[in-house]
Amino acid sequence: MVNVTVSVNEDTLRRARIHALEHGTSVNALVRAYLDGLVSSDRSREIGARLVARAQRVSANSGAAGRAWHRDELYDE
Repeated sequence: MVNVTVSVNEDTLRRARIHALEHGTSVNALVRAYLDGLVSSDRSREIGARLVARAQRVSANSGAAGRAWHRDELYDE
């Protein structure tokens, strides 16, 4: 792991320490979790955008008439 130095307002750090203490963790762990979540959500959005783009390129469709499915047809016994 790499160490990072961050400058924050004293009051922000005090409140972060209290929050960490109340949740049984450390400010370091809070920052690490935040950064992990930040890049994970960016990655999820990127994957989602690529999936949508790929789906738009697929030529499969419901045909010219735009087939409308009915519940009974989908769950035919």
